[in-house]
Amino acid sequence: MSKKVLALSDIELDLIYSPRVRARFQDVDLIIGCGDLPYYYLEYIISLLDKPLFFVRGNHSNIKEYTVTGSLSEPQGGVDLHRRIIMTNGIILAGIEGSLKYRNAPYQYSQLEMWGHVISLVPTLIRNQAIYGRYLDVFVSHAPPWGIHDQPDLPHQGIKAFRWLIEVFKPAYHFHGHIHLYRQDAVKVTRFLNTEVVNAYGFIEASVEPIQNGFAPLSFFRNRKEMQ
Repeated sequence: MSKKVLALSDIELDLIYSPRVRARFQDVDLIIGCGDLPYYYLEYIISLLDKPLFFVRGNHSNIKEYTVTGSLSEPQGGVDLHRRIIMTNGIILAGIEGSLKYRNAPYQYSQLEMWGHVISLVPTLIRNQAIYGRYLDVFVSHAPPWGIHDQPDLPHQGIKAFRWLIEVFKPAYHFHGHIHLYRQDAVKVTRFLNTEVVNAYGFIEASVEPIQNGFAPLSFFRNRKEMQ
């Protein structure tokens, strides 16, 4: 059975950070944060939609965020997916935070370190195949995979280990952020082998189903422009 997902990253939107979010997205089943969004912003979405949030941090995420009510190290009520695999609503999710390292800052990693993050998931992915008949439904990251939606400059290059993961473990979907989109004709969704790779910049709404017969079913996507 399909689940409706609201995936977000990188930019705060008035449509989301307002009471209108409850009416517009009341039918979503889960929320996915793909990084570089303030914790208070994600908390606001949780509080109005009352749906589970699973998130990874981006290269601009803060270790601590200070608000009028105190400090936050994560959105309260959200689940950090970094190096974790979780089953929710019949959907298997896994996540890796951050981007390629281009300066000395948190949540930035070398390609080798990203390989280490991905390899840490492998034992549970293999276990999932034995138990559920599939490794993974949804992979969540901040950075894109190598050669898909990425850019040539070091901060925005894709992650080689992510491309390997989607080639070998065949998730139905890979939601990422990090790559800002400024043109109306920019590509947000790319089919790669068995996986739909989705740039969640701003937001995108998707109807998500577990992988079936080795391929992700064609999905319904609506992006920020179409939803406003």
